Amino acid sequence: MAAPAQAIDPIHQFNIERLLHLNVGGLDASFTNASLFMVIIFLAVTALMVLGTSGAHVVPTRVQAAAEMAYEFVASTVRDTIGKEGMRFFPFVFSLFMFVLFANLIGLIPGAYTVTSQIVVTFAFAALVIGTVIVYGLMKHGAHFLHLFVPSGVSPILLPFIVLIEIISFVSRPISLSVRLFANMLAGHITLKVFGGFVAMLLGAGAYAILSPLPLIAITLLTAFELLVAFLQAYVFAILTCVYLNDAIHPGH
Repeated sequence: MAAPAQAIDPIHQFNIERLLHLNVGGLDASFTNASLFMVIIFLAVTALMVLGTSGAHVVPTRVQAAAEMAYEFVASTVRDTIGKEGMRFFPFVFSLFMFVLFANLIGLIPGAYTVTSQIVVTFAFAALVIGTVIVYGLMKHGAHFLHLFVPSGVSPILLPFIVLIEIISFVSRPISLSVRLFANMLAGHITLKVFGGFVAMLLGAGAYAILSPLPLIAITLLTAFELLVAFLQAYVFAILTCVYLNDAIHPGH
């Protein structure tokens, strides 16, 4: 009875399982299913860019066209959000966008693991973004970077409250950035799993099997919607990264 219950358990798909037990200095450094899919995502992105940029053709192949579209899409996003000066961060933003996009898309394959459904992964990316903003802002502007928290033209009476609000807003950025991606991936995959369970239960319900096409149609529509969400969440993550990096380059209000 445990196997069928596990098969329809919508949370079981997010379990982290050790594939190779490793212990380094008392720390658990085991190679898990999440680690495996991170490697797969890295190899997939690398393969796309290497194959798409080697031996460029006048009439691009599908792989070359996909690589060029991804490059131009992220480049235009960076230029439009930060300006030409922000192109120094293009490799960083492009790497984040491609990893999140491929993680979301690969996670939709039946049996695959969705890396971005883990809050520790999305928070690590968000913390990396905010850390980059702070380090670069302080290195380039020094104490002037702190003007990010001091809007101009504010009454001296209200200034302490506004500064406090700005600090809280800044500190909450990695939380909102990580939770947005994590929650969307988690909710979408749970919904797909639940409707998949409905199909399996209705098929085994005798006379009620005639109703099984209804959740099956819903799964098809939800999968199409999840494909859109996979791209949108990667785009939102990239463009918010650009917005935050813009604060590091132009900290003045």
